[in-house]
Order: sequence, then structure tokens, then C-alpha cells
Amino acid sequence: MSRSRPALAASPTSPLDHHVLPWLLAVALATAGPHAAHLPIWLSVLFVTALLWRAWIWRRRVLLPPRWLLALLILGTTSGIGWQFRSLFGKDAGVAMLVVFMALKPLETRSRRDALMIIMLGFFLLLTHYFYSQSIPTGLWLLAACTLLTATLIRLHGGGPSIPETLRHAGLLMLQALPFMLILYLLFPRVSGPLWGLPQDAYSGLSGLSHEMAPGSISNLIQSGAIAFRSQFAGEVPEKAELYWRGPVFDEYDGMTWRARKRPPGEPPGQPVIEASGPGHAYTTILEPHNERWLLALDLPMRLPADSALAPTFEVLAREPVRVRSRFSFVSSVDYHANRAETPETLRESLAVPADINPRARALANTWRGQSTAAVAETVLHMFREQDFRYTLRPPLLGAHPVDEFLFETRRGFCEHYASAFVFLMRAAGVPARVVAGYQGGEINPIDGYLIVRQSDAHAWAEIWVANEGWTRVDPTAAVAPSRIEQGITAALPAGEPLPGIIRLDAGWLRGLRHRWEATNNAWNQWVLGYNPQRQREVLSRIGVPDPDWRQMAALLAALCALTLLLVAVWARPPRRREDPVELAWRRYCSRLARLGLGRAEWEGPLDFAERVAREEPRLAAVTGEAARCYAELRYGRNGADQLARLRRCLRELPSYRRKTF
Repeated sequence: MSRSRPALAASPTSPLDHHVLPWLLAVALATAGPHAAHLPIWLSVLFVTALLWRAWIWRRRVLLPPRWLLALLILGTTSGIGWQFRSLFGKDAGVAMLVVFMALKPLETRSRRDALMIIMLGFFLLLTHYFYSQSIPTGLWLLAACTLLTATLIRLHGGGPSIPETLRHAGLLMLQALPFMLILYLLFPRVSGPLWGLPQDAYSGLSGLSHEMAPGSISNLIQSGAIAFRSQFAGEVPEKAELYWRGPVFDEYDGMTWRARKRPPGEPPGQPVIEASGPGHAYTTILEPHNERWLLALDLPMRLPADSALAPTFEVLAREPVRVRSRFSFVSSVDYHANRAETPETLRESLAVPADINPRARALANTWRGQSTAAVAETVLHMFREQDFRYTLRPPLLGAHPVDEFLFETRRGFCEHYASAFVFLMRAAGVPARVVAGYQGGEINPIDGYLIVRQSDAHAWAEIWVANEGWTRVDPTAAVAPSRIEQGITAALPAGEPLPGIIRLDAGWLRGLRHRWEATNNAWNQWVLGYNPQRQREVLSRIGVPDPDWRQMAALLAALCALTLLLVAVWARPPRRREDPVELAWRRYCSRLARLGLGRAEWEGPLDFAERVAREEPRLAAVTGEAARCYAELRYGRNGADQLARLRRCLRELPSYRRKTF
């Protein structure tokens, strides 16, 4: 007759404890729920419906849905994801598939193995949140979710008599893992490029200036309060009216859109000549990724960072597009002469205007021909200053002759309207001119001393070439709205304009909170998200490892991990149980008698043992009887104060093995 093998309590195929399922549903909600901000609505509704369905099944204790129904759901949702994203691969489609798995897996969960798969899927889903956000709140949420996953794993294996006790145990495990996390973070070899991204979509969604400028392009960008870059000056910060951060330069115009000129591949670049007339300003810029090559230096840079070059139109260009948050160091001068001797080809390109457009503006500019460059520029600025021109983010739409309609009809526009009209008039009057886009101004954060430049500081201005002076900045917006340059965009626009709320926070305490939060984010960006190979080398050099190879790194990593493991083991060791002094004294008494040949059996009580000792060795009857009575009263009676001392005195009265004389 064969015996049936008993099932192990910890078998993966054993049925799932009924009280574990709420933990699994909480795990699914904590790990996949925040992805609702990136998923289509129908998929979020499916996720919530599936979890509610499984909770209803758990509450009613009814049967799980049949497998054929789950197969149809998987087929339908997979087809929907393929239709929604036009692919089953890539970041968004892949995350959507993982969310579907997390939603439907509880509907077939019967055993501990199924529950373990949900927990492992939850750990994997936590990583996908960094595809979309690497902020401090995201990190805190993921730590909390990781603690919940660990607690669920403990509960799955029968640990934790209560929810607070299980969560406390999980929190202690996370706390023990913290030193290892810090060691691996500091010493594990860093990789260049975005860790949390995929090749085809790692750089999508980046905002900033573009290669072209049309009416409305900068006014749309200015409605974003996102930070474009931060700069920290080594010395005194220039005046706000001098803070022009140079981006792309536009010198081609088709009547509606300005574009940067594309140089032929074989054309040798011109060598810019910049003559500083004042002191230089040294500063470091932390540039947010914008997927373009320009580095947005203060106009104009005299010393450039490594792996960058100065374009013929004075933009600082990196070797590769800026796709990760990066640090650059510059020295710039705000008082300069740029290209006093310009090439004839560049001057000719800076005079080109499309034919058969804006006839009224062209006719007006023809009346200024023959005047000096300074006189023509002052005439245009005087027109903007004295006539009924208004500065607004909501200008009327322009037609086939945009400059004519802006100058003679609407007279409402933003900085790109004024810069575009100014450059067109200057070119039509025979003055070389071009449009420059970038950022103007910035706000000092008093907490960390960084100058913060936002997308809302985006700006466009003009440059004209003056004989013996070179390229000279002219900002037509300053003639219409001087407060834009001196105080910022908020002061220049009337109430009701669509500005981001973050730059309209005028209350002192709100500004203080914003400054502290942005300073914290800056530290997070530099020391956590910006911990690249270069910064890792800086940290290692401070601890005495200036130029480590992989062998040194591996040895240091192993040594620190071993030391940390030892310290954690000592810290986590359970406390030694304190001995009961009564029990200790009685055990020592019995041990002394055992050495004298009178061992006590486990079943003998103290009084029975004393009677047997009296029969076998009468000379020890009195002292053993007293010791047994003291122990019995201490353990089972009133527990008198002097009885423990009497028991110890009885122990001292016993003869030792070597002094045995009876």
C-alpha cells in the first residue's frame, strides 16, 4: 500500500491564503496605478475594472473566471495596444502590456506561485516609472511601493501577525538594504547617456527652442514654467538687462518663417573674432536636455567648455545634441565687439528679403536708404516706441503679408513679431541684420545661489552689423515693453495673459517654498540623476582613489559590502535573553550536586529532589532541603526578598568536587 506524500506548507503550488489577496491588489494598484497618467483612458478603465472584479470574487468567495475568457481579454487588449501605439514594442506600448498583465494576473491567481509572479511583476513595474519621471516625489513613491512589495512577500510566506507588524518588518529590511544601496550607487561603474530610456523614444517630449521661428512659436513656449537651465556665477551676477542667453541665429526668411541657414558640408566655417571690452564673467550652467546642439551661453562667450565650438554666428555648439542634463563652464563678456570685419558673403546673406511680399514695409524702408545704420535703427525703434504698438501673447492672426499687417494694421505682437519686423525693415533699408533666439533674464534662487532661467524667459531679438563696430544687439521689444527686459515677462504683460502659474506666485511665503523646492530639486539633479562618470571620478578622488581601474573598483566594492554586511549582521542580531536570577541560581545548585554524583532528573520537582538527596546523602539533606524550599517559594510562592540570597548562600555551602570529604 503506497503512502501519499504530505504537501509541504511552503510549496509554491499550495493554495493561496485567503487573506493575502488584498495585499496583492494593493501591490497592483501601487505599482501600476500611477501609469494612468501615461496610458489611454480605456486601458485605465480596464485596469480598475479588473481589480474591482477580483476584489468582488474575493469578497463573495466565488469561482475565478474561466481561462478562455481571460485569453479573449488578453487578445483584445493586445490588439487594442497595437492599434493605439501602432506597435507592440517601445516604451509606451511595453509599459501598457505590463499594466495589462498586472491587471489580469490576479483573475487567475490560485496558488502561492501565482502570487509570487504578481510580486515580481510589481518590482519590475517600479523601474518603468523612471521612463516618465525621475523626480523626488517619484523616488519617494517607489520607495514606499517597494516597502509594500517586501511586506507582501513577507505576508505570502506566513510572516507578520498583523498589518503594522508586517510593514514594520519590511521597513527594517529596507533600512538594512540602505547601506548597500549607497555603496553600489557610489562605486558601481556609471554609464553615459540616459539609463531610463529606449533608443527610439528616450529623447521624446523635450521642449525648448527650435531650428525655426514663426509667429507664435516663442509665445507658445513662454507659457511653460519648466526650467531651461540653471547658472551659477563665480563672482558678481550681471544686471538683468544684460542677461541675454544666445540660442539659434536665424538668417533665412521665406515671408513667414525664419530659419537657421544650412551650411554646405564642404564650406569652411568662418572664424568668429570677439573682442571683449569689459571684464569676463565665469559661470557654470546646468542645462536641461533639449535635443539640440546649442549650449545657451551668455552673450558673448570668450571661453568654451570642452567638446564645443563657436559657430560663425556666435552660438556655442556641442559635438552632439544635449540629450541628458549636463554641466558646462563658460567665461562670457557682456561688453564686446564681434566680427568688425565680416565676410562679404555673410553680409550679402544678411540683406536677403523675399520678393513680392510686404510691399508697404519695403516702401517705407526704401525712404531710409542712404541714412547711417544707427539712424535707421533708431527710426524703427522710435516708431515702435511712439506709435500704438502693444506687447501681448495673443496677437491677431497674420495673412500673406505678415510684416505689413503687423506694422500698419494689428500692431499687436510678441517678441518674435517685433524682432522679425525690425530685421525685415533693416534689410529692406540696406542694413545687414538677423534674428537671434534664446532666453533673456532669470531669477536668482536665494537658497542655493543659482540663477534659474525658465522656458517662460524665451526671447527673440535682432542683430545688425555696424561698420567698425561689428554685430550689435538691438532688442525691439525693449522699445515697446522695457519692463520685459528690466523686470521680466510678468511685469510686461497685462492681466489675463496665459502665463504659467508658477511665475505668477507673488506671495512671499509661496516664493520661499518654491525656492526651497527648486534648490532641493537642483541638489537631487546634480548628485542623484547627474551622478555621471565624471562626478563619480570626482567623488572617488576625494576618498583617495584618483584614477581607479576595474580591479580597484571591484576590490573596494567587495570590501565595503563585506564590512557593511558584518555591521548589519551585528546590528540585526537578536538581543540576548536575560537570565532569570532565580532559575540561574537553582540550575547552578543542581549542577554542583551533579558533580557530586547527585544529578536531578528532568521530571523531578525541587522538593522531591531534596528528599532523594536526603536519602542518598544525609549530610546534604539540610542544605539541599533549604535550597529546594527557597526555590519553590521563589518560583511558586510569595517570592520573599531574602529567599534568593538564602538560595545563593546554600550554593556556597555545598562542597566542591575537589573538596569532597564525605
